[in-house]
Amino acid sequence: MAVKTVFAAVCGKTNAGKSSLVNLLVGEKVAIVSEKPQTTRTQINGVLTTETVQYIFVDTPGFHKEKSGLSKHMHKTIRSAVAGVDVIIFVADCTKKITLNQELIETKTEIILLLNKADLLKSKAELLTIISDCDKIRDFVEIIPISVKDGTNIEKILPILEQYGQEGEFCFDPELPTDQPEKIWLSEIIREKLLHELREELPHGIAVQIESVEYSKTNKGEKIVDLSAAIICEKQSHKGMVIGKGGAALKKIGSISRLETEAYFGCKVNLKLWVKVAEDWRNRENLIHEYGLKSE
Repeated sequence: MAVKTVFAAVCGKTNAGKSSLVNLLVGEKVAIVSEKPQTTRTQINGVLTTETVQYIFVDTPGFHKEKSGLSKHMHKTIRSAVAGVDVIIFVADCTKKITLNQELIETKTEIILLLNKADLLKSKAELLTIISDCDKIRDFVEIIPISVKDGTNIEKILPILEQYGQEGEFCFDPELPTDQPEKIWLSEIIREKLLHELREELPHGIAVQIESVEYSKTNKGEKIVDLSAAIICEKQSHKGMVIGKGGAALKKIGSISRLETEAYFGCKVNLKLWVKVAEDWRNRENLIHEYGLKSE
């Protein structure tokens, strides 16, 4: 039986719902989600494999203004992802003004426009006006109003993508929902909890680096994982905020992170978190690479 693959870049502005869409399409959580902008920092491949088609969803950072060396890497990631795919999915929050950057307007790669949060619009007339305005931006393959939150029209996406499939062998293990290295995914789990728990000004200046993952057994012969991770702040003043009074904030982050890592490993996890400072790390090329945030 002939099989084919489809590479689809998932682009859009921050908080448009890109990562939530990828998780929904893949059927598993492969990208962290937060209401805070710039949650996704690197290219993440979500993989859905059927009997005849392998869909590779390249989740990219949201378009935003470049304010640091890390921001530049994130924009390089977007450009690299868009350049090498069969089709582009542009996810837009249709409750806000919809714009595309010049590169996407001029690209020869076909674009499917998904108008997310359509369930929040007041009327069908409002939706039709938005679609009419989008038609003036560029020629889209399809414009589909969707709601990632309640799953509206999500079933229409895969049949359209399949048309862009290239015949050949599957590129990834059909049993795996992502190609992310384990340490990167574990660091993202912890960073997601930091995004949810910390004050607005902190998350963008924080990274997580997995120091070690060791597998062993308890005295009763049960599996256990010893996981050690460093939370990196870019300012000394932020370290105390992450730790919290009497260590309360760090303890809470560790507790909720441990629950998800235990679900990932399927066994008990001994999670050790510590906080260190790397001044202005987002503008230091060597540290951006060290923390796994390079754009290649």
